[in-house]
Amino acid sequence: MQEGHGPEWRDVLERCGLQVVEEGATQNAPPVQAAIHAVSGFDVRPVAAVPASQADATEELDRKWHHFAATVSLYNDDREFLILPPVSGASKIGWVRVRESLGRELPSRIAAVTGTAEFLAVSTDGRRLCAASVEEEDYWVVVHNFS
Repeated sequence: MQEGHGPEWRDVLERCGLQVVEEGATQNAPPVQAAIHAVSGFDVRPVAAVPASQADATEELDRKWHHFAATVSLYNDDREFLILPPVSGASKIGWVRVRESLGRELPSRIAAVTGTAEFLAVSTDGRRLCAASVEEEDYWVVVHNFS
């Protein structure tokens, strides 16, 4: 996806059950490349790993991701957080402030729309990251604190 196709990435977020609150939410956000490295860098270790071959793998990923998102206080009081739209070219789009309307099964909802459960989410203050990624044969939940 090329930069400038806002309605397409916005539609993807809305189909995932996320209401767009603010585009280009960079005031407190960490640099996009720093967040990507925090999830996909060589030395990254997950806080949870779920074998993709497990019968209920996506449901278990949902449970673990929501557990750690709550543990690190990803959501603010209005259930808002920052997300890189789970589309091609997301790093050019940048952080988008969204409101979680359903409160459950976010990795599964993203996978149903995009074909993969991978996404990066950061607290609105830009300090806490909680992401889902696919690594080899596992789904990973990765958390990271930015200073």
